[in-house]
Amino acid sequence: MGDLDTPFVSVIIPVFNDLERLVPCLQSLENQTYSKKSYEVIVIDNGSDEEIKSVDLQFGQVVFTEEKEPGSYAARNKGISLAQGEIFAFTDSDCIPHPDWIEKGVDNLLRVNNCGLVGGKIHIFFKDTKNPTAVELYDSVMAFPQKNYIEGDKFAVSANLFTFRAVFEKVGLFDTKVKSGGDYNWGRRVFAAGYQLIYAPDVCVDHPARSSFKDLYKKIVRVIGGQYDLSQNSPIYPSNKFLKLLFRDLIPPLKFSLSILSSQEVKEFDKKIKIIAVRWYVKYARAWERAKFQFKVSKVRER
Repeated sequence: MGDLDTPFVSVIIPVFNDLERLVPCLQSLENQTYSKKSYEVIVIDNGSDEEIKSVDLQFGQVVFTEEKEPGSYAARNKGISLAQGEIFAFTDSDCIPHPDWIEKGVDNLLRVNNCGLVGGKIHIFFKDTKNPTAVELYDSVMAFPQKNYIEGDKFAVSANLFTFRAVFEKVGLFDTKVKSGGDYNWGRRVFAAGYQLIYAPDVCVDHPARSSFKDLYKKIVRVIGGQYDLSQNSPIYPSNKFLKLLFRDLIPPLKFSLSILSSQEVKEFDKKIKIIAVRWYVKYARAWERAKFQFKVSKVRER
């Protein structure tokens, strides 16, 4: 499979009740600049109520499978178990990879010695570019700062991630005990193993901004829950960090507010105020959810 210039790539996509957005994702992967004989797309249905398989069969590159254990990381591990490639590429069902996504991802992965992972840019787009909601504006500023994750926190989010099969063989699979933050856990293990982590802005996927407070709150619950799971289960996540984050969330976001007010990227004053308002909401919603986990108030989280 593949050759020296075009190694075989397995693209791995978990999906849970996201049929509508899965279609453009698969369409973009059907039309890559990378040789069709040198990649496959593995779609893992993680217990959806929707009929995912019927759509997958419309695309020639797709291999369909199922994983009943709840959680995107369990689904990704299932995809890895079936993958034929020496290179794994991860994205999500709501992402739209650019036409040269696989080509650029492989190029960046191969050009650096001892590369453990490549994390690409995640470009946020709005439903209505002329009239974005306050939450969309906030997401465009705050969502998926991949460069910061890689250079500062030493991990990359799995919405846009390339790595080698050999890296998984060395550091192990994703942790299925967590519903969020598994890419943080895995990326930190890659870094601890001595690999280089690379940010590649030319490896790009488009991702829709969350548009409502309901969607934003779902993300808050999922992320805080994942951090709590890490604090209970991960040897590389200090047990006291969760409590420190709780106190940090209670600090008013004054520095952030001033930075947005002086920002040249966001020019309209009304948009600046909307972004700041959402930030205050997020800070205290996170603190509330974190306190509920810290003090053992049960909460059901989506996978």
